[in-house]
Amino acid sequence: MKTILVTGGAGFIGSHTVVALQEKGYKAIIADDFSNSNLDSIDRIEKITGIRPAFIKADLSDKRQCDNVFDTFTDIDGVINFAAFKAVGESCEKPIEYYNNNMGILLNVLSNMKRREIKYIVHSSSCTVYGEPDSLPIKESTSTKFAESPYGNTKQMAEDILHFTTKATCIKAIALRYFNPIGAHPSSIIGELPNGVPNNLMPFITQTAIGIRKELTVFGDDYPTRDGTCIRDYIHVVDLAEAHVVSMDRFFANKNKSELEFFNIGTGNGFTVLEVIKSFEKTTGVKLNYKIGERRAGDIIQIWADTQLAENELGWKAKLSLDDMTLSAWNWEKALEKKI
Repeated sequence: MKTILVTGGAGFIGSHTVVALQEKGYKAIIADDFSNSNLDSIDRIEKITGIRPAFIKADLSDKRQCDNVFDTFTDIDGVINFAAFKAVGESCEKPIEYYNNNMGILLNVLSNMKRREIKYIVHSSSCTVYGEPDSLPIKESTSTKFAESPYGNTKQMAEDILHFTTKATCIKAIALRYFNPIGAHPSSIIGELPNGVPNNLMPFITQTAIGIRKELTVFGDDYPTRDGTCIRDYIHVVDLAEAHVVSMDRFFANKNKSELEFFNIGTGNGFTVLEVIKSFEKTTGVKLNYKIGERRAGDIIQIWADTQLAENELGWKAKLSLDDMTLSAWNWEKALEKKI
């Protein structure tokens, strides 16, 4: 049984990935500071899988705390790195905090991997590395542009760090450039639960629908798209979690073709914000209270993935639809209200 350290493993994508790892036979260790997640994620993972993952509370941007994680767990075979601040709009308001946190975490993790001779890391990258695309769909070979936000820039810088680190050390990396994860586990036991006011679309939709938020603001309806709202490639978090597991499988099967590989993880389809709202209203029967607001700093107009490389190399393809995503997110929100 291989042991995988999952940084940020109590969060939205991290918790789903821990479930997928355990179901595949991996042992998972969670390191999280719970700044944008909850401790009860550990209980919820155990409820789904019957296995309680080991976990440690740590701010991995602090070198001493990160060192302690690797000194406490000495059987780590690979790392999946989710730990990062991740809100585009907030990053424009707090750039220094984003650079300190996101770069500090990656550098501290890589330093400890080198120290402990841990070879494999799957890194949470993002389609934001591409900036505003000149052509669609986006391929991995598409040139990256200067980022529209500090958050996007931290993802670009992380890939640069991985590039030079994998050239100079025994570390091998896969950077998954994923698009917009939404939805929840079919059990409705885990899902997206940001602390405070959500920065992402789907939890704001569900919290508005259930009455936690008064209304949803759609940031702009004057973009050059089919209905004036931004277009994104939304992917079900369960599909996304599986992409991390097959990436780790790739390492242990010695199938990686270079020290650093990049894969787009999306559905290959773009949906507007209003189309997501319509899907939610259709699948749930709930009318959503929303208004059109001003554009938000850092938002690109439209982006969706070419997923052929992931399909051909990883043997991975998204299976779940937009309606699956919106309905599962609503079922999760209702389960939260019932305190399930």
